[in-house]
Amino acid sequence: MIGRSGASRALAAVERFALAPASAAPLAALRIGLAAVLLAQAALVAPQLFELYGRAGILQGSLRDAFTPVDLPDIGQLAALLAPLGIGEAAVLVSTGALYVLSLAALLCGLKTRASALLAWCTHMLLMVTADPTTYGADVFANIFLFYLIWVPSGAALSLDQRARRRRLHTRSRLLAGAPDEPTPGARLGLRVVQLHLCISYLASGLEKAAGEQWWNGEAIWRSVMLPEYRQLDFSWLAHHPWVAQAAGWSVLAVEIGYAFLIWPRRTRRAVVVATALMHLGIAAFMGLGVFGAIMPVLTLAAFGVPADPGAPAPSRPAQHPGLPRLAGG
Repeated sequence: MIGRSGASRALAAVERFALAPASAAPLAALRIGLAAVLLAQAALVAPQLFELYGRAGILQGSLRDAFTPVDLPDIGQLAALLAPLGIGEAAVLVSTGALYVLSLAALLCGLKTRASALLAWCTHMLLMVTADPTTYGADVFANIFLFYLIWVPSGAALSLDQRARRRRLHTRSRLLAGAPDEPTPGARLGLRVVQLHLCISYLASGLEKAAGEQWWNGEAIWRSVMLPEYRQLDFSWLAHHPWVAQAAGWSVLAVEIGYAFLIWPRRTRRAVVVATALMHLGIAAFMGLGVFGAIMPVLTLAAFGVPADPGAPAPSRPAQHPGLPRLAGG
């Protein structure tokens, strides 16, 4: 009897954690922030569109194929399929880029949100595969979270879709009076997937770094700021103050490993969010990885910095879960 009671309480706790109704605001923040960063990246990449993605670009023809281990369709293969119709590679490239930008703009505004997320994910994947040697962690994270946006209800808040739904009601409901949309279990589940993904990613990255010596003795920091492809400022003075690089390496390990454990309690969450944002802003400033330095804070701020718990219920309606404690991480 005791065991069955304990199992019931455990199942109830899991259900509360994963399915207690939540606001879609964090998912909307994720949608808006990710789309904004990717639009900025697209504006930076646009002048080099043909150099990066064309078969006559920086990596040409079979050489590019040799550096592309991913066995997925790319723009070259798509152009070959459309060649009998008189559509060349340049037209395919421009059309793909235009569709990508338009889908991101629609995603930013929350217009046909799921369809926009699907189109953005497909075109982003096509561009990633085509220029695989130029992709790095920011592109991978962006593609993963674009995929999540296909399924989670990110258009249920701060979107044109939401406004269109309100107009279709044709009643004087409390939605028209400006109250937020009803919290849903789907929003909580989507948020938990995003939160757990970030926790696992940071923990795995931190443990992998901690397994070697370079992050403990500061060598990884030294290389990061001194390699020619990343060097933004003159950090040669670190050679005379090695303890600075060592302390920076320890700080990175503390943030990444501690992220999965300290971001859930309310007392430590804000400090972890700020520390994570500062770490990635430092990467952007000192290594020139601006897109990565922007995407990762957006993901953390959306997942853990935007309140998801429903507000106090209206007097005429009972609370969904009376007596339940507020959930951490939402």
